[in-house]
Amino acid sequence: MPTDASIMPTGSENNMNNQQQAGKYWQQLVSSAAMTEAVLEALEHNKDSIICAFTRSYFFAQTLIQYPSTIDKLFQGPPKSSLFDWYNQHLLEQLVSVESEEQLLTSLRQFRNQEMACIAFNDVLNKQSISDSLGQVSALADVLICGAYQWLYNHLATRYGTPTCGTRQMQMYILGMGKLGGKELNFSSDIDLIFAYPEKGETQGGKKSVENQQFFTKLAQKLIQALNKITNDGQVYRVDMRLRPFGDSGPLVMHFAALEDYYQEQGRHWERFAMIKARVINDDHSSQVKCLKDILHPFTFRRYLDFTTLDALRNMKKLIATEIRRRRLDNNIKLGAGGIREVEFFAQSFQLIHGGREPELQSKSLLTTLDALAKLDIVEGEVTEQLKQDYLFLRKVEHTLQQCQDRQTQTLPDSTWQQQALIDVMGFDSYAQFLTMLDSTMTRIHGHFNELVEEPHETHDQEDTLFDTCQDAWRLSLQQEEFVDAFSEYLDTNDITEVYRELRQFKEKQRNYRIGQKGEDTLNKLLPEILYVLMQEHPANTVQVLSRLLGVIEAITGRTTYLDLLLENPEVLKQLVKLCERSDWIAQEIKRFPLLLDELLTPLYLQQQNSDIATSKHEYELELRESLLRIEQDDVERLMDAWRQFKLCQQLRIAASDISESLPINTVSDKLTALAEVILDNVLQSAWMQVSERYGVPTHLEGTDKGFCVIGYGKLGGFELGYGSDLDLVFLHNAPRGISTNGQKPLEAQQFYIKLAQRIMHLLNTKTLFGQLYETDLRLRPSGNSGLLCCHIHGFEKYQLEEAWTWEHQALVRARGICGDRALLDDFAHVRHQILSRKRETQALAQDVCKMRAKMREHLLSHQHHKVDLKQCEGGITDIEFMAQYWVLAHAHNVEALTTYPDNLRIFDAAANGGLISQETASRLQHAYLRLRELYHHLTLADTKYADESDELDDIREQVKNHWQALFADCD
Repeated sequence: MPTDASIMPTGSENNMNNQQQAGKYWQQLVSSAAMTEAVLEALEHNKDSIICAFTRSYFFAQTLIQYPSTIDKLFQGPPKSSLFDWYNQHLLEQLVSVESEEQLLTSLRQFRNQEMACIAFNDVLNKQSISDSLGQVSALADVLICGAYQWLYNHLATRYGTPTCGTRQMQMYILGMGKLGGKELNFSSDIDLIFAYPEKGETQGGKKSVENQQFFTKLAQKLIQALNKITNDGQVYRVDMRLRPFGDSGPLVMHFAALEDYYQEQGRHWERFAMIKARVINDDHSSQVKCLKDILHPFTFRRYLDFTTLDALRNMKKLIATEIRRRRLDNNIKLGAGGIREVEFFAQSFQLIHGGREPELQSKSLLTTLDALAKLDIVEGEVTEQLKQDYLFLRKVEHTLQQCQDRQTQTLPDSTWQQQALIDVMGFDSYAQFLTMLDSTMTRIHGHFNELVEEPHETHDQEDTLFDTCQDAWRLSLQQEEFVDAFSEYLDTNDITEVYRELRQFKEKQRNYRIGQKGEDTLNKLLPEILYVLMQEHPANTVQVLSRLLGVIEAITGRTTYLDLLLENPEVLKQLVKLCERSDWIAQEIKRFPLLLDELLTPLYLQQQNSDIATSKHEYELELRESLLRIEQDDVERLMDAWRQFKLCQQLRIAASDISESLPINTVSDKLTALAEVILDNVLQSAWMQVSERYGVPTHLEGTDKGFCVIGYGKLGGFELGYGSDLDLVFLHNAPRGISTNGQKPLEAQQFYIKLAQRIMHLLNTKTLFGQLYETDLRLRPSGNSGLLCCHIHGFEKYQLEEAWTWEHQALVRARGICGDRALLDDFAHVRHQILSRKRETQALAQDVCKMRAKMREHLLSHQHHKVDLKQCEGGITDIEFMAQYWVLAHAHNVEALTTYPDNLRIFDAAANGGLISQETASRLQHAYLRLRELYHHLTLADTKYADESDELDDIREQVKNHWQALFADCD
């Protein structure tokens, strides 16, 4: 963090600006038509303190102006002993007259704003401790959530009746997670919730009985809207439901038995970590709540420590360090090094390790947990006491930042008035003085954080002659002859000379970088390590690999955290060297996106398991869900970066396994395809939220339906994606004519779905710092580029039946539903089967296929001397694909299995099983196809397009050409 006082504005300038703004707010307030003489008298009596608060919190000023009745509450704060009851009584008085959901939203927001203004008033004037403030904010949140819940429960029960099981009435229990669960909520926090109800059953006593699941799902949706929706009065809380089982893809609410099954069978380590703070907000002390707690407790707190817990903590710690590196969070008091999150991690780590045996460590409160750690002699008392004080200091800073404008931020301000407000509240004479204190606070915290689950650091043998030589080679200004002589027993003269030139050029470039003393010191330690690893483990390829490695080092020279990463983790450096040796493509990817270096911290992940596509997809869903948890759902820019980072990292893992030959080619494609499917589904969910928030949703939809789906063609449809493959997509919907959306800006449904498709394309195609997510191609939609961006399923069917060309039916062979509504995906599958199964005149079909193949070869085949275009050459990949498509279109009316799968390998199996070709022919084509694709993948990894001629390649092509000529003899 910068501490140079010369760059800070002077306190007197800031103070003057803040006072001027506060004066304007004061004039607006006293000029309000709602002011009575009694209120004006009270204002004048407390003028100094109110104006002082105005200089420190614009939110407080604006709330007083918007709701002058707040003034009556300013000096009547809640009692410390019964916060919930006090807030609850006052909220219930307001909710008594509420008769509609619109009135409920207004009442909740006005109550929230006024009470939060009172808390801010006492906070910014330091009339109460930060601990008291945290308690008030949390108690107010409990009351608002419970009040909204109870009103909506009663409102829905008048229509559907009361949820029951047997004779017992059912409630929906609300789990507050994170700081809400710990009663340590931020001033402008979002809230993480999980909903659960005891048992299946039906409602009773209403006009229309429904299943409990349906009732509680409606209740959950309405509760989220009541809290989350932005109106003229703002919003109560941003609601985040991603911590629930299965995340965004899971049901909004689950019954206890399903919840128990999930946590017993699929619960992840990070979910145990999150569940430490889980608290039932609407705890009615019933046997049902006890049952819920009994489900969660054994999942969270294990009676006996297992090594997987330590490994999980170590991995989570690495993730925190990784995020700090990637996002450069130096000025973030929550997520940065030594921030609030690291204190929480410190305490919760010990809770996971020891909580099963020590009930005192099962507290939801961080401060109580720190006290217990000292009491149990697990952590020294002076350490926990210092952490408590540092934590409260950071929480006070956090509240002050958020109280300025009621915004969720943990980032130090750039504006001078906010800096002045911050130091006024915190009691510092200058912003530079505050930064010095903050820096020492966060340094202390980070030191304790770093001591958790430490790993040993390897060092070199002091008598290692080669390493000494590598140090001299980099640090000393050796002449070329001296350099050659130093390495003569390790490399031949030509290679040593090239290494000398590479290092000399790199040193020349480094002179243009200003990396500071720390960066220079790190580089001086790292380069000898690189030389050592190359000469010891990769002597035959030292020159080539060094060139690639230096390209990576050059890209990260200005980011010393990555230099430190390589220096402090020898295995990471070795993994990088190995990957750069095997693939120039990987070296270039890491050079473009240094964040990929973080993936090398977990080399086990780079050894991908040979799992099926469903398993891979499930694993990616879980990992992506975890990586998005700390991102606000409406923070589109960060979401786009997170998707791209996720894709890059997973793609590196797959490629690393590919070049180490631990994955067969079809599994590589399966994994790349599964990765694309998971990302597409997540992009769809996000695009839907963004578009529906603005326009509402089409009125024909029920529950969580979208009436929309994404169809994948080509490599995506055929489970055959490669590195850098684009996505051929078609968007479909099922909205009836005349349907519009139900939002404040209603749209005709067709236009809504077009905007949804446009949004998806924007999220996929936009180039950010982390590149493009996927390049997409929509030309296979009905009527191509001149057609609608999103087509109705019936229009799609009509086009395929009446207007589509043969090549479009060929493309349909390799099409399948990717994501969206299950019913619509089933409708597409039916249409696809119907089209592909039409009886066709085989001779005309063969002529069409051959003409299209000749046209493609004419336009796309590259004639490189002594090089082979594996896709477009005769006997290449596309020839095999066209034969498969011909067999489907010509014979699916007799052999139904030909339409079951969109991938070529299983089409050949179906053709053989249907008697169209021999098993030998199917096997040969499958082998040829897999081998050609494997070679094509490796060309991509080598960052080239064309293959060298070889006897093996000539044999494969000759076989494929023979099969082609046998099939299409009459066309030639």
